[in-house]
Amino acid sequence: MEMRDAIEADAGRLASLTDAPRDVMRNLVHDRTVRVVEDDEAIRGFVSYDARQRTVYVTQLEGDPEVYPELLEEPVRFARTEGMAVELLVPETDSEIREAAIEAGFEQTGSGPRFDGEPTARYRIDDP
Repeated sequence: MEMRDAIEADAGRLASLTDAPRDVMRNLVHDRTVRVVEDDEAIRGFVSYDARQRTVYVTQLEGDPEVYPELLEEPVRFARTEGMAVELLVPETDSEIREAAIEAGFEQTGSGPRFDGEPTARYRIDDP
């Protein structure tokens, strides 16, 4: 498997992983840091994140749960290099992301906002 930066041409595959429109994914590639994991030229998952106010915020983690640990290492590595914290919101019903976050060293720090009516939990690493 290979990790690389997402490019605009990936928008169609990213859209299929999220059920979001292709234009939304194209904008994501331009507006955030987006890293993809692929094997044999098939994208297996991606992570998007941005940094502001001394925290790296993971904005999306999608794809094959087997690649979540590798994908989460990207924003954690960036936060470590920059001396920042890293934060992730996990839908309460998504045990696969929750487990990957805990394995990556995130700790639950409270409730997050609701997305489409679904509650989330806030996970954070203050000193990666």
